[in-house]
Amino acid sequence: MYITDVEVICLRVPPRGKICVWGEDAVVVRIHTDEGITGVGESDTSPLVVKSIIETPNSNLACFGLKEVLLGKNPLEIEKLWKEMYEKSNYLGRRGAGIHAISAVDIALWDIAGKYNNKPVYELLGGKHRDEIRAYGTFIPADTPEENRAIVRKLKDKGFTSLKFGGGILGDDPDTDYDIIKAVREEAGEGFELQIDLAAKWKTPEHTLMMARRLEEFNLNWIEEPVGSDDLRGYRDLGDSIKPMIAGGETLTTAYEFESFLSIGKPDLIQPDITRCGGITEARKIYDLSREYNVKLVPHGFSTGILIAATAHFLASCETTDLIEYSQSTSPLFKHLVKNQIPFENGVIKVPEAPGLGVELDEDIIEKYRMI
Repeated sequence: MYITDVEVICLRVPPRGKICVWGEDAVVVRIHTDEGITGVGESDTSPLVVKSIIETPNSNLACFGLKEVLLGKNPLEIEKLWKEMYEKSNYLGRRGAGIHAISAVDIALWDIAGKYNNKPVYELLGGKHRDEIRAYGTFIPADTPEENRAIVRKLKDKGFTSLKFGGGILGDDPDTDYDIIKAVREEAGEGFELQIDLAAKWKTPEHTLMMARRLEEFNLNWIEEPVGSDDLRGYRDLGDSIKPMIAGGETLTTAYEFESFLSIGKPDLIQPDITRCGGITEARKIYDLSREYNVKLVPHGFSTGILIAATAHFLASCETTDLIEYSQSTSPLFKHLVKNQIPFENGVIKVPEAPGLGVELDEDIIEKYRMI
């Protein structure tokens, strides 16, 4: 079996020129083979940038587009292809978008391998440790405390026992942050698990420390990315100083960056995104690092059903991590791109049993929102 084509599909809900928020665009990669098996992957990043990295013609021995690297190759040689893509796209970026593009390809290759062997991906990863995975819901907070109370009521009614919120106005003003978090905690109840995501908007360890102490009464489970991912010493100092777990890592790529994050930043919890960190192949190495450093791993995931499926297979194969992020985006790309989206039911998701990732894309949605 060999690869005959690498198809890049860029999707976007708002038209160009309009503001696009989380979950409203996507880049899907489909890898086609001579035996008629097609694998599907995605990356949660800039769609047109990934398209360029995959389709660009080579400039020199260290600057190949990924498609040129892959055509004619055996898609089952996943680790070998990962290393070849990494080495031959050196000038395109050994971090950031270059790895985002490799991530989408890698996920699609695992999908092909599962379909070829007629096995779910988790089985190729060594087997599953659980049939279901506890899920926490993530939402972008509204602007007022009362609006957020209503959001929390609806999510509790759906069966969530854990919630995270971030983006929107969270992080813009200390008093507003306090009022919104207070309202969410009161509505959720004292024993309910709550996390917040600052997307680096608290900026400094000093401000983060002040806010963490101010918010102590709300018993947050973790504070996510209070400062930028480059501020490794800031992460280290915060972890030594405050009670909630300090989490981060969704913007990091490769085990190399996570090694630095873990050894210098010393976070309490790491959050690799499988569609950015290097795909399933690299996520497994990052998981091994988390165990070496005795740090909890909970993957980031706020994109389409492709990411949910890939993350579910990865987590099923991990012995010591059992919590998945389940986006509450209202974007049609999240809700409808995957026709057989893994459902959230009674606080958990079920691990898929179909061959490969087990996802089926809706071609009508693709045509409706295709950019190019």
